[in-house]
Amino acid sequence: MKHPIRYRLELYLARLLWTLFAALPVAAASNLGGVLGGLLGRLPALARRAEANLSLAMPELRPEERAGIIAGVWQNLGRTVAELPHLEAFTLTDGAPGPGQVQVVGAETLTAHIGEDGGKAALLFGGHLANWELMNTVTAKLGHPVHAVYRAANNPLIDAWLRQFRKGSALSALAKGQTAARGILAALKRGEPVGMLVDQKMNDGIAVPFFGRPAMTAPALAQLALRQDLPVLPVRCERLEGASFRVTFLDPLPYRKNGDHGEDVAAMMGQVNQMLEDWIRARPEQWLWPHHRWPS
Repeated sequence: MKHPIRYRLELYLARLLWTLFAALPVAAASNLGGVLGGLLGRLPALARRAEANLSLAMPELRPEERAGIIAGVWQNLGRTVAELPHLEAFTLTDGAPGPGQVQVVGAETLTAHIGEDGGKAALLFGGHLANWELMNTVTAKLGHPVHAVYRAANNPLIDAWLRQFRKGSALSALAKGQTAARGILAALKRGEPVGMLVDQKMNDGIAVPFFGRPAMTAPALAQLALRQDLPVLPVRCERLEGASFRVTFLDPLPYRKNGDHGEDVAAMMGQVNQMLEDWIRARPEQWLWPHHRWPS
């Protein structure tokens, strides 16, 4: 490894925080994570990228509004990390959720397109909103686990650790790249669903409008759907209060083939980016604004 000492120190720190958060009740862990995340977000170097992206995407906001959103972003990130050890203990409900609960809306939509006992291939997509790891947890608890596609962590030790964690609530965990591509195709061939987060920058992707500006977007979701005639199910995660959430399974995206595959892919990813933008505008403090989403 390039930096073995640094990697190990980061892993030890991550495990220490995990142990601390796991020892607390979920509400207390989430609150502590929010405080720590908020303190971390005050560092100028960390707040700068979020400020730049927010100013670019939503220039109509006043400075104090941007500051409030950015503070909420870091609090949400801290809560998300603190909640990870508790995800398997989260329970599902149809009503108003309490701490450690997820209100599920549209579970019947998921079942209809995957099948009562599975066996139907489908693509699920979401974004880095609220606690995005809940998509895997909720689908598994509903009896329809998915193959989770994720971006590998820069630290290979932490990446291996998180991969094992994700396998607990998914059929498999597939790091983006050629290996993931083979795994996705094999899963779909077996009639198994695949879930992915599609709101991050992909340098060799395609330029698709996002908040009114071109953003390099991964086209795999649309390419797979169009080539195999698969349903594409949006999955929205919202933090309602503290460690209480709502996960909504929406109807599949409508799409059609017009004869030009490239144009069809761009059109579908345009729909996807517009839906993600709508979700983000509704709860901007819950999105991953520090991510370098747009070109310089």
